[in-house]
Amino acid sequence: MHQTISCAIVVFNEERNIREALDSVAWMDEIIAVDSYSIDKTVEICWEFTPHVFQRKWNGFGEQKNSAIDRATSDWVFILDADERVSDDLRAEIQRVLETSTPVGPVAYSLPRKNYYYGKWIRWGGVYPDYQLRLFRRGVGRLDDSEPHNRFVFEGLHGDLTHALDHYTERTIEDHFKKFNNFTTLAARERGKTKKRVRWSDLTIRPLFTFWKYYVRRQAFRDGVHGLIISVFASMYTFVKYAKLWDTTRQGTVHPDAK
Repeated sequence: MHQTISCAIVVFNEERNIREALDSVAWMDEIIAVDSYSIDKTVEICWEFTPHVFQRKWNGFGEQKNSAIDRATSDWVFILDADERVSDDLRAEIQRVLETSTPVGPVAYSLPRKNYYYGKWIRWGGVYPDYQLRLFRRGVGRLDDSEPHNRFVFEGLHGDLTHALDHYTERTIEDHFKKFNNFTTLAARERGKTKKRVRWSDLTIRPLFTFWKYYVRRQAFRDGVHGLIISVFASMYTFVKYAKLWDTTRQGTVHPDAK
C-alpha cells in the first residue's frame, strides 16, 4: 500500500532560498507552506509549487511549524527549512521508508545534516553529522516550545536515516549577523527559564570554553579559516546570550520559574 508524505515548511522573506528548497521536495504528495507575512516574492514563489499556502502571525518556531504540521493530510510529514535541500539520495531513502514501513516499525526518523558555511561543507567542530528529527508519521507528536531550537516530542519507536539533508546556512558573514541578534535573544529567554543570576564566569569563562570546545576539542581547526570563524561566532553567541540574560535580570524581567 502506497503511503503518502507531506512537506511542512515555514517561511519569511525567503525569496533567495525558497525555490530551490521547494523544487527539492516537489516529488512529495503535498507541500504545506506557512508564511509570516513576507514582503518579498516568497509567497508568490510558493504558489508555483503548492496551493496550500497560509499566512499567520509569527509566534515562535515551534508554534509556526506545528501550524504547518497540523494542516498536513498525508501519512507522513517531513519538516524542511527554506535554506535546506533534499538530495536525490535522501529522496530515495525516504521513499524506501514509505514503501517498507509497518505499524510496528519506527514512527519518527532522524537524519544527518550537512551544514554549509560560506560556501563550504563543514565537517568538524561538532557541526557534522548534526542529526535532526525531520520525518515522522502524522499525529505521533509535536514540536515543543523551546526556542530557537525546538525538539520533536513523540511516542513510538525512533529510527535513523543515513543520507544527509543539505543545509545552506550562512552564505556570507553578513548572513551570520542577520540571524545572530534574533537567535541570541531567543536563547537568552530560554536560558532565563532556569537561571535568574548571571555571574562574571558566565561572561568570561563560558565564551572561552565554547571557543576551546569548538576549535580544539571538536577540531574545527581542521576546516581552516572557516572553522576558526565558526568557533569565534560560537563563542560570541555564548557571550551575547548571557549578556542579554544579564540585561533582563537587572531589569527584573527574567522568567518567573528561573532559579
